[in-house]
Amino acid sequence: MLEYRYDPSIIQITESVNEQDAEFRIRLLQEEPYLARLKQIRRFFEDNDIYTDALFYVYKNHDFVLALMKHQLLQSVEWKPSP
Repeated sequence: MLEYRYDPSIIQITESVNEQDAEFRIRLLQEEPYLARLKQIRRFFEDNDIYTDALFYVYKNHDFVLALMKHQLLQSVEWKPSP
């Protein structure tokens, strides 16, 4: 299971999992400078060759989660074995 941490004073993230997809609902609590970073992430996924990602979805290789980390919206990402 992928576990990630973020600053709850900056961002709220909820995740819904169904089958092989995961939907993230993201709410920014501080716009600057994070809104521009989130827009960069959205632009990356909109400009790729995958046309079915109308919403932000996790892919099997976790590109979306890593993009959140790259733009400093997540503080850490760690793999935890399932109990």
